[in-house]
Amino acid sequence: MLLLAPGIRYFPDYLDLTEQSALIEEIRAIVADAPLYIPAMPKTGKEMSVRMTNCGSLGWVTDKERGYRYQPMHPATQKPWPDIPQRLLALWEKVSDFTLPPEACLVNFYAETAKMGLHQDRDEQNLAAPVVSISLGDTCLFRFGGTERNDKTQSIKLKSGDVIVLGDAGRLAFHGVDRIYPGTSTLLKNTGRINLTLRRVTAS
Repeated sequence: MLLLAPGIRYFPDYLDLTEQSALIEEIRAIVADAPLYIPAMPKTGKEMSVRMTNCGSLGWVTDKERGYRYQPMHPATQKPWPDIPQRLLALWEKVSDFTLPPEACLVNFYAETAKMGLHQDRDEQNLAAPVVSISLGDTCLFRFGGTERNDKTQSIKLKSGDVIVLGDAGRLAFHGVDRIYPGTSTLLKNTGRINLTLRRVTAS
């Protein structure tokens, strides 16, 4: 484990290839039940470059009309989200240093040209709980800074199987993905990256 900045812990190569492959199969089953969709920004309605879905009792969604929020059902199918795989719950127990389990797992799929602007994860009621992020597939350039948008930022390449934990002083750090490096992993059938973000949403 490496400490990238106060509260930002990095676990390189945390999942071996066998574990990554098993997790991908579980994610495929989740996507079959809760299809990937294209989220939209609040107010402007501009589509994001990632496609997403969720698993867990709550899922993070966004659209033009109602903005950022958590809800218990898929916005297109109106069905409850699938359960979080036991494999991910076990990972949370090992790296989160938090007693309560996650309630949401956001699944973001990054195609070759997708990116994610600098942002804070602050839509949760429980900001004492960390955010646990798992990288699968192609390498990405991950950028992170402080708790103010204009704070100085650093960048690191995240490989398939890497895990990042944002907690304590780093819980509200701005972070984003500047680019994907296509073809740097053979885990997925085609190029691209899957990011899984585990979060505790409610206070109790």
